[in-house]
Amino acid sequence: MRIGTRKKLIVVGDRVLVLPDKEREQTKHGLYLPPGVKEKEKVHGGYIVQVGPGYPVVNPNYMDEEPWSTEKKDPVKYIPLQAEEGDYALFLKEQAIEIEYEDKQYLILPQSAILMLIRPDAFEE
Repeated sequence: MRIGTRKKLIVVGDRVLVLPDKEREQTKHGLYLPPGVKEKEKVHGGYIVQVGPGYPVVNPNYMDEEPWSTEKKDPVKYIPLQAEEGDYALFLKEQAIEIEYEDKQYLILPQSAILMLIRPDAFEE
């Protein structure tokens, strides 16, 4: 089987792909992290690049499907995540997994590791 040159990242489940923000004292949105947090490196920030489909839930109507039915139902539905592409996230670094893809550093983390989200249009009026 030949693998083509086109690649696509697919984030699964309740995971999010984050492009980490470079270490600085103030975020683009004006948030300052206390010195103690920065020293211990527990809380980091970054931009969400991609989100998974959400938390899987078995479709309760799947078992009611008749075997001769032409319409096939998906056995799994997803509860979508709060995080969206383009959001700025403050998250717990200890739950993140570092990866390198096409010479860029990314983090994969569960949505439960995110402490706060900032939407790009949140402060616009």
